[in-house]
Amino acid sequence: FMSTAAAKLMKKNGGGAIVNVASVNGVIPGDFQGIYSITKASVISMTKTFAKECAQFNIRVNALLPGGTDTKFASALVNNKAILDQLMMHVPMKRIAKPDEMSGTVLYLVSNASTYTTGTCINVDGGYLLG
Repeated sequence: FMSTAAAKLMKKNGGGAIVNVASVNGVIPGDFQGIYSITKASVISMTKTFAKECAQFNIRVNALLPGGTDTKFASALVNNKAILDQLMMHVPMKRIAKPDEMSGTVLYLVSNASTYTTGTCINVDGGYLLG
């Protein structure tokens, strides 16, 4: 609903940029995180759909796909050594992200540096999606 409302305002004002936040779980579902993974896959699909629909109005729509990040929301994973150790087996950088490590990607996506970027989902995941 927020993207729809923002796009209407941006269309009136000649364009803009929308950045959705999905997750690497939208690409590879997380263990015991089925519903969360499904919703993030939906955000990825919505991002691509809105990008196609809004491009003609000079509105760019992209998404950030964070990997494991040390947030309050992820504390159940981060603060459980067994779960964290299992996650780190799949992260080549062998650490979780700090929240401020996401801001550079968002800044790029809303800046003039990305004026020809739309429908892109950028992984900021320490290499998690490399497999």
